[in-house]
Amino acid sequence: MSAPAIVVDGVSMAFEHEGSPLHVLENVSLTVTDGEFLSLLGPSGCGKSTLLRLIADVLAPTSGTISVLGRSPAQARRERNLGIVFQQPVLLPWLSVEDNVALPLRIGRWGARHPDAPAPPALLDLVGLQGFERARPAQLSGGMQQRVAIARALVNNSPILLMDEPFGALDAITRDRLNEELLRIWTETRRTVVFVTHSIPEAVYLSTRVAVLSSRPAGIRALMEIDLPYPRQPEMRDTPRFTRFTAALRNALEHP
Repeated sequence: MSAPAIVVDGVSMAFEHEGSPLHVLENVSLTVTDGEFLSLLGPSGCGKSTLLRLIADVLAPTSGTISVLGRSPAQARRERNLGIVFQQPVLLPWLSVEDNVALPLRIGRWGARHPDAPAPPALLDLVGLQGFERARPAQLSGGMQQRVAIARALVNNSPILLMDEPFGALDAITRDRLNEELLRIWTETRRTVVFVTHSIPEAVYLSTRVAVLSSRPAGIRALMEIDLPYPRQPEMRDTPRFTRFTAALRNALEHP
C-alpha cells in the first residue's frame, strides 16, 4: 500500500452558534494514501467543506489530530504542499489569466526560490487554455475560469490538491466536460486529490475511493473503493457496474 498523504485521527469540530456549541464533525478518522483520488460525499451542511478546511489549516480542530505528509497542516501549508480549488474561482479581475496563475509564485518570491516550479503557460496548456493567456477572467466562461483556478492550484507543484465542490455551480454539460479534464490532469500529474461533491455519479466517475459522511455531527458512515478501470470514459456511466456503485452509495447515504 502507498504511504499515507493525509491522516485524520479522531477529529471533532464545533463552532460557537448563538451562545452554544454547534457540533459539525465528531470523531472522524480517515487515511488518504499517496496518489489517491478520494471524494467526500454527504448531505448538504454535514461538514464536508469543514473537513477539507481542517486539512488545509484554514481551521483548527476542536479535538483530534491531522497530519499531512507526516507534518502538521500548518507546516504543510507553509511549505505549500497543498493546492486548493474553491467552489468559486476567486480570480483577480484586473489580472490576465496567466498572471492569475502566476500569482502564487510572486507571493514571498516563491518562484524565484523554487525555479523548478511549473511554468504558468505550461499549466494553461495542461488545462486546455492555450491561447487565452492574456484574456481577463470576465472574458471567460465559468468552466474556463475554474480551469484557471485548477492551474493556479498546481503552480506551486503541491503534491496534494484539495477541491471544494469546484464544479457545483456549472451546468451539467460543462460539469461533465470538466470531470474529463480533471481525470486527465490527475492521470498526468498523479497528485493526491481530496474532492468534495454532492453528486453521487460524479464521485463514482472520478474517484478511487469515496468516503460517505453522515448528517451533522458528521462521522464516516462508509468507505467504498471504486474499482472501475482507468482511463474512465463517459459511456461508463451507462453500465450496470457503474449503476451498482451509485446505488450502493445512495443506500449508504440514506440508511445509517
